[in-house]
Amino acid sequence: MAGKPPLPHEHLPEVPSFTVTSEDVTEGEQLSDKHVFNDWGFSGGNLSPQLSWSGFPAETRSFAITCFDPDAPTGSGFWHWSLFDVPADVTSLPTGAGGEDSKVGVQARNDYGLKAFGGAAPPPGDPHRYVFTVHALDVETLGVPSDAAPAVVGFNITGHTLARASIVPVYGH
Repeated sequence: MAGKPPLPHEHLPEVPSFTVTSEDVTEGEQLSDKHVFNDWGFSGGNLSPQLSWSGFPAETRSFAITCFDPDAPTGSGFWHWSLFDVPADVTSLPTGAGGEDSKVGVQARNDYGLKAFGGAAPPPGDPHRYVFTVHALDVETLGVPSDAAPAVVGFNITGHTLARASIVPVYGH
């Protein structure tokens, strides 16, 4: 996409990839209203999408799942979700697993200030990209508190990533 900021992993060291799929979102396609924020003038369902993954390295000790909007007009993008310390035997999350009452892993606060998934809420204009990434990690726990900033969580994820896989739907209005 000409004129768009780079995707978040383009400037990081290359790592192997694996497969991530979803029953709810499709690469390059518009997010449904159930994945849109429910505040700031939006009336979406604010549900994280269903995600499944396979083909990750055998050495994987845990996973982290993130959602990042590189197109947010902030100068630094916008973190919609940071979930980490997901056990290595978990290979899928159902729709809505990113709610505040989630029992899988640890959710750090997002850029909305919530320890949960926060749906799409871009300003009017061109569609934004929402980069859902599953990171296969070499540690069982990142050792990061849930009140850490998303950038701190991301820094620690990057230092322990064995492989990663992303799916990038869009949303605009």
